[in-house]
Amino acid sequence: MPNAEAAITHHYANLPGVRIHYAACGKGAPLILIHGWPQTWYEWRRVMPILADRFAMVAPDMRGLGDSSRPSSGYDKKTVANDLWLLMHDHLGHQKFDVVGHDWGAPVAFRLAADHPEAVTHLVLLDTPIPGDQPSSAGFGGPPRWHHQFHNVPDLPEALTVGRERIYLEFLYMNGIDQAGAFSDADIAEYVRTYAQPGAMRAGFDFYRAIRQDADDNRATLATGFRLPMPALGLGGGGSRGRGDLVLESLRRVALHAEGGSVPDCGHFIPEEKPEELAIRLRNFLSK
Repeated sequence: MPNAEAAITHHYANLPGVRIHYAACGKGAPLILIHGWPQTWYEWRRVMPILADRFAMVAPDMRGLGDSSRPSSGYDKKTVANDLWLLMHDHLGHQKFDVVGHDWGAPVAFRLAADHPEAVTHLVLLDTPIPGDQPSSAGFGGPPRWHHQFHNVPDLPEALTVGRERIYLEFLYMNGIDQAGAFSDADIAEYVRTYAQPGAMRAGFDFYRAIRQDADDNRATLATGFRLPMPALGLGGGGSRGRGDLVLESLRRVALHAEGGSVPDCGHFIPEEKPEELAIRLRNFLSK
């Protein structure tokens, strides 16, 4: 059950080239929660109070998104992961910590673990496989998704969504869930508040435009024979709008110790559709 006394506080870290906003909650083992698109730290709002008795959680807004600053470049996942490394290791002083990532946060989490395996104690990926873990595809594997291609078109997505951010984002939220009611009107308004700010939609599209670089970077790492040494958990949404076992299958190709599967009756937005079940699974896995 959520801890009513577990307050979520807000902070900023001035890092090289970017100012990162992050939310913090709880006491215990350090844990970073990395959000996806089109979301912000706010996607973890229901999960954090449940875990506050066991984990000192940090939920940042990735560069370009939420209330973080919006650099004109640096949306490849090695660079984004380095922002979060500097936040956790240099700014907050954590020598070791657990990592959970959802949607684009999952490829960022993979890079963070691959670049700093000595520091990441557990890795969790939610509903997004690892770009480039299969030689035949530059993308995530599985059926192609139309918005990936749309977001890669230069300039057009920005032109078509300016002033219409809520129309576009609400369509994606509503068509990505299997659990009705996962997003309230207030939830959508909070996301739109940040994505309607200058540069925010462009930054989000740039996460997609960097996918070929992400795939190349990951393939170069895996080509050395490297495999993730820490315990890894992969969970996909088990409903019609989730990726099912694709995340676990991806992890098994890149990790020495992978487990997981799917969350029944759940679409893509696991932290908001099934926060209690996700919290239980995280607590059990991260406590091993």
